[in-house]
Amino acid sequence: MEYLTSNKVAIVDLGTSKIVHEKLDEALVREKIGGAGVTCELYEKYKEEDPIILGTGLFTGTLVPASALSMITAKNPSTGKVCHAPLTLYAGMEMKYSGFDYIVIKGKAPKPMYLWVHDGIADIHDAKEIWGKNVWDATDSIRDSMGDALIQVLGIGKAGESGSDFGQVCINYWASGDRWGFGKLFGRKKLKSVALRGMSLLEIADPEGFVQACKELLLAVKNGPFAGKQGIAELSAEMGEDIRKWLEPIIHRHLSCFNTPFPTNTFVFLDEDPKHLKESEKNEPGFLITDVYGLLGFNKMGLSAQDSSALLRECARAGIDAVAVAELNQKAGMTQLEEIKRSFGDVKGPLEHLSKEPFSPWAPPAPMFADFALSPDGSQTADWWKRRQAMAYIFGIHPIFALMSPELTEEKLLELATMGTGLEFTPETLEQVVGDILK
Repeated sequence: MEYLTSNKVAIVDLGTSKIVHEKLDEALVREKIGGAGVTCELYEKYKEEDPIILGTGLFTGTLVPASALSMITAKNPSTGKVCHAPLTLYAGMEMKYSGFDYIVIKGKAPKPMYLWVHDGIADIHDAKEIWGKNVWDATDSIRDSMGDALIQVLGIGKAGESGSDFGQVCINYWASGDRWGFGKLFGRKKLKSVALRGMSLLEIADPEGFVQACKELLLAVKNGPFAGKQGIAELSAEMGEDIRKWLEPIIHRHLSCFNTPFPTNTFVFLDEDPKHLKESEKNEPGFLITDVYGLLGFNKMGLSAQDSSALLRECARAGIDAVAVAELNQKAGMTQLEEIKRSFGDVKGPLEHLSKEPFSPWAPPAPMFADFALSPDGSQTADWWKRRQAMAYIFGIHPIFALMSPELTEEKLLELATMGTGLEFTPETLEQVVGDILK
């Protein structure tokens, strides 16, 4: 496989500390395209060893609009089903450029370890010094030890280490779209973190045509119905939960994931005036809100925007899913800031709306801002959402942006795939891959 790829798969055995590098089989790409199509195949190959698969989409890290997505594919510890968790921000891009398109993690380490993936090399390091640290401190320790603040860290906190059903794999300091408790799987394997950094280049089969097509597509999507909107509060309002006035006083700025035209993340200041634009005197004066449902969960408990965001920050430090914390604490009648903080180690119980789909419910269940010509009665929406998420997870498109960009049609994605790889991908191939993922 020559184009749009690093052309390598790492097979990591934590039990033996042995790492094998394999070439990405072009026949596999022809058949499964990329992303979740390939991670599902790798999971089946190694399923007897309870693997965690990290993967990138076909377009991850390219000029295709919203090409920010990589993913974790693994068995949901609560349901036993194979599910996919989205990794956005800059983690997906960094993984693609680290020199590996896919990483298979199997076995159980005899002691805490972390995986360091960089420049086509994957190494296992002793995590003794960071095991027991919260997500933020562990991320800082890895970056400091490597002397590089741009390293992207997929890590767990005390929730994952202790085996909480709601342990989350976080991205650097922030919450991810892991709603499956994959942090628990990391903890079982004594895997504290996966650190990613790369300087690779991606070759393109038809560079001029691919770049021009991406530019035209970017212009089309930027002028879409979401134009002029930004941030978590706008997403919430579109979902029918208007929290814009509630959140506005602490908003500092909005941030996009890699190459994503809509900034789906909102940074709030908690320890300083959010209107100050000068460099902060604190190491981290606030929090980047990446999950609208976690924020809404605390809002529905009657908490202020300040306290809700402070709880999101504490959840991220502990590496625990804020949605679960909010729902289960509300059920237990615990609605005060300090008592919710103290509950993290004891949060247990079934969630009312645990998704039965393979894709994380982190992405809203309906079109966002845009008209996808669905039936007004909503009868098509659930199937449309599953297929739209499948497209995102195959090609590496931001799962929320996929819900607001009708311009990213299946036909256009297949056209770009052929341009970028030089391989001929047909609608029939795509249909088969989607069917395999959703079965």
